[in-house]
Amino acid sequence: MLKSFRYLLLPFSLIYGGIVWLRNWCYNKNIFRSASFNFPVICVGNLAVGGTGKTPMTEYIIRLLQNDFNTATLSRGYKRKTTGFAIAGQNTTALDIGDEPMQFHQKFPEVTVAVGEERLVAIPQLLHDKPGTQVIILDDAFQHRAVRAGLNILLTEHKNLYINDLMLPAGDLRDVRVSSKRADIIVVTKCKNIDEEERNIIIKQINPLEKQQVFFTEIIYSKPYHLFTKALSNITAATDILLICGIANPKPLKDFLTANVNTYDMLRYPDHHIFHTNDLAEIKKQFEKIASQDKVILTTEKDAVRLQKFEEELKDFPIYVIPIEHHFLFDEGNVFDQQVIDFIQKFNN
Repeated sequence: MLKSFRYLLLPFSLIYGGIVWLRNWCYNKNIFRSASFNFPVICVGNLAVGGTGKTPMTEYIIRLLQNDFNTATLSRGYKRKTTGFAIAGQNTTALDIGDEPMQFHQKFPEVTVAVGEERLVAIPQLLHDKPGTQVIILDDAFQHRAVRAGLNILLTEHKNLYINDLMLPAGDLRDVRVSSKRADIIVVTKCKNIDEEERNIIIKQINPLEKQQVFFTEIIYSKPYHLFTKALSNITAATDILLICGIANPKPLKDFLTANVNTYDMLRYPDHHIFHTNDLAEIKKQFEKIASQDKVILTTEKDAVRLQKFEEELKDFPIYVIPIEHHFLFDEGNVFDQQVIDFIQKFNN
């Protein structure tokens, strides 16, 4: 029913797609100017709105690089209450820099985490303030054409490949399919039970350029930890869950819980939702309704950074955070890793 309704929006998609195509054409013809840097800049992005795994991919690259390179991330800082360029510090909150950058800051305290709406202005500012930086990872910047990253990593969800999608609002694409040609690496994410035959079919459908390599990843959920004490959970197949979720695509997490816990109820919020006291009251109310003695509140890492301000109210509740990571399939993780490292090292030669 929903898909049928969205097809009625095709005329609007054609208009939006035309505007996006014209904008890209202006950049391709240098009518709109873009700049590149003689410095390793890696872009992680997608063509669709949300839900492809950009944040865990950025974290994967941070883990890969942080021990060998002085690494920084640069994000727009979506839904923060500040503007302009900022670098995360000791007293920074999610309201200052946004939930995803705050997540990076808390998980990787040795990494420089910066935000700035205009990346073209923010990159020189970051290098000025942190002159030892050796690589910058741009989070969700594939459509930010003002900067030409040296390595573009494009993500597309297995169940919603960009090659089969439509432009907004009839579909989920915010950029035209042909923009995929700007990518150096294409990663098909959130794969489930995919075999070699399906892998080859998808690669054939994507029809990558000679310069492009296609990788496949699945989601791995790690052991949940307490939001405040960081103690690991004892969630079992007998546990009942209240899921607090404000992410673009919760389906993989819901599937995981269906297979691994007794029951779950979900309080669903919009992506990047800023929690307020009335939300807190609803969470407590719904949790108290669960009759089980073996029950916990579970939330995502992105939601967790927006719930931390309620520590005094929630510290005595069994509220846990479930981490998520990408795992490369077909033993190609080392190939991906080496391609990223080789890109950085060529600047040192």
